[in-house]
Amino acid sequence: MSEKPYEPPKVWTWDSESGGKFANINRPISGATFEKALPVGKHPLQLHSLATPNGVKVTIMLEELLAAGVKEAEYDAYMVNIMEGDQFGSGFVEINPNSKIPALYDNSGETPVPVFESGAILVYLAEKFGAFIPTEPATRAECFSWLMWQMGSAPYLGGGFGHFYAYAPEKFEYPINRFTMEVKRQLDVLDKRLADNTYICGEEYTIADMAIWPWYGVLVQGGLYEAAEFLDVNAYRNVVRWANQVAERPAVQRGRMVNRAWGEPNEQLHERHDASDFELRTQDIIGEPVPKENS
Repeated sequence: MSEKPYEPPKVWTWDSESGGKFANINRPISGATFEKALPVGKHPLQLHSLATPNGVKVTIMLEELLAAGVKEAEYDAYMVNIMEGDQFGSGFVEINPNSKIPALYDNSGETPVPVFESGAILVYLAEKFGAFIPTEPATRAECFSWLMWQMGSAPYLGGGFGHFYAYAPEKFEYPINRFTMEVKRQLDVLDKRLADNTYICGEEYTIADMAIWPWYGVLVQGGLYEAAEFLDVNAYRNVVRWANQVAERPAVQRGRMVNRAWGEPNEQLHERHDASDFELRTQDIIGEPVPKENS
């Protein structure tokens, strides 16, 4: 005899045991749960983040700026362990009341500037330093369109497909099918866009590429949810070509390492304060205990 179908109650109440792998950090309210000041480094730009796709967007941008010779983009990056609830500390919540990584604090001017949401941080840095964002109005609008496309599409890939395919306590056919269909549609959108464009906005590498690559680029390379075969990603040849091209950029390779707490120890740089840290402070060198895996 099959189980009785779920009927939503008239008024939903929170069950702290639900939510699968992330049940211990998900809750229906906002705000800080404990007092904790954020560390402060030597550079005006202070990043508090984790090397999830949204966090990697920003570290790639900062490393690309530095590679382009923008010395003012030097930054301190501190790891926020979301599985331990660091994002609910009072200092972090002051920067981002939504308690999500990444969060940036810019102390370079007379008035400190907190910025949250990965897309907003990319735009802020691009405009601050005049880099990786088109100046011609039509191409600039196109860049913003693709950036917003990514910000709007990622919940389907992460919170939808990723949750039900990889993290939910049980596998259910309907939600997996529903979100798989949408992710494949998104991959098809990208594949058609990249058929006649080297990068997302044409021949120019921009913040749109930096936003989209950590999600869809890493996905087709097999590094997100281990779902490449399931999604038949090789069918999207233009996306695969673009993903591999972006992955070869040295700044992208460095950006992926910052605030990373899983994978090979030589690919983990928990904190970043100087360019030399990539050679001197990775986990295989300093040998500190590796935190619990975060996805």
